[in-house]
Amino acid sequence: MAGVRKKPTKGGLWQAWFTDAAGKKRFFTVSSRGEARRMAEKLEAEHRQIRLGYRPAPSSADKNGKRLFCEVIEEYLAWGAAQGGRGGRGWAPVHAHNRRADLLWWQEQLGLTTLADLESILPRAEKALRSLLNAGKTGKTAYLKAQALRAFGEWCKQRGYLNFQPLEGLAPFDTTPKTRRRALSAEEITRFLSTCTPSLRLLYETASLSGLRAGELRALTLDHLDTERSGLRLEATWTKNRQEGFQPLPHALVERLRAFAGAGEPDRLYEAAYTRNSGRHALAPRGRLLFVPMHTEKAVAEDLERAGIPHWTPQGKVDFHALRVAFINLVIESGATVKEAQALARHSTPELTMNVYGRTRPERLHETVEKIAASLIPDEKGVPRLYRQAVGAETESATPSESKELRLSVLAPAVGLEPTTWWLTATRSAS
Repeated sequence: MAGVRKKPTKGGLWQAWFTDAAGKKRFFTVSSRGEARRMAEKLEAEHRQIRLGYRPAPSSADKNGKRLFCEVIEEYLAWGAAQGGRGGRGWAPVHAHNRRADLLWWQEQLGLTTLADLESILPRAEKALRSLLNAGKTGKTAYLKAQALRAFGEWCKQRGYLNFQPLEGLAPFDTTPKTRRRALSAEEITRFLSTCTPSLRLLYETASLSGLRAGELRALTLDHLDTERSGLRLEATWTKNRQEGFQPLPHALVERLRAFAGAGEPDRLYEAAYTRNSGRHALAPRGRLLFVPMHTEKAVAEDLERAGIPHWTPQGKVDFHALRVAFINLVIESGATVKEAQALARHSTPELTMNVYGRTRPERLHETVEKIAASLIPDEKGVPRLYRQAVGAETESATPSESKELRLSVLAPAVGLEPTTWWLTATRSAS
């Protein structure tokens, strides 16, 4: 039986109660006695209908619909920092920062106050994403924004905070990159290293000979350098694939890295850079293996100009990550197997190594075509060089002359590019 106490509380509030669907007495307080009675009677009537089966019981999502959107975001980010990444590990700092920024962008764009505000947002969400594209952003940017809200929605569904996916029915975006990275040739890398900023040469060398990303190189310390196995030990906490690993390096480079870090050069360079940009020594990293500037793209652009290497060409652009692209292509061109190239690139599939990072070089394509042409196009006598070599016109036979008759009479007819008529003529002449 719903009711209200005869006197207010010391704080001036009126306490009321009602009997819920489970038969338990529930209490609440409001500022008005009349409002307390009306609410108590309404709630008891609703719960009586639930108890009699006239209306469904409120779901967990109904109870959480009034939670503040920003409050649930903080819970989601705390979960991600603790165990949201691969293998139950926490998110990388960059990913956590981007996920927060994307969700706050959605909150502002859609005017979200509570979780219940996410219902039926698809038309407005599509309009917000179209505004990004109209502003010149790429399809990949729009995809990442949508993915942030989609992942947040799935997380809420798993915990009963929502009973729907906010972006269900959203059509995919064209995520084809508008720009493509070019793989530097070995000659270009040599020229780049010989003219680059001296304090960055070891960084560029390590990136070109390991394929490690800027963030991974930034996380390396002297403890990660393995002089016995000649390489770098990689930790799952900061690699992109969230897996431990080992990246081999040339022995000479390992020795120079050990001397460089052992002398404290990275600490000195970081302190100078942080003092120059922020004036605070405390923020400078300590004990690092390499010095990685905060703005790698700017540093690479300046060193490319110093080396006379174009930043942009029809084959694509060159930035710091292009050193990883160059490394993977040099591995492929060295004759490594697909599995070996995949392992050195630390990719999950060979398709990613060969189709996403693999590049074709125009000069190598021309060289291949010239070789084919040399074997097919007739010379001044009208005979293709391939055919002339087949009959021994340009090369001497390794078979002694006295055994030629036996050789020609027992071999099966040639197949492929050698014409069968040649074999018949040679057989007849030998007999």
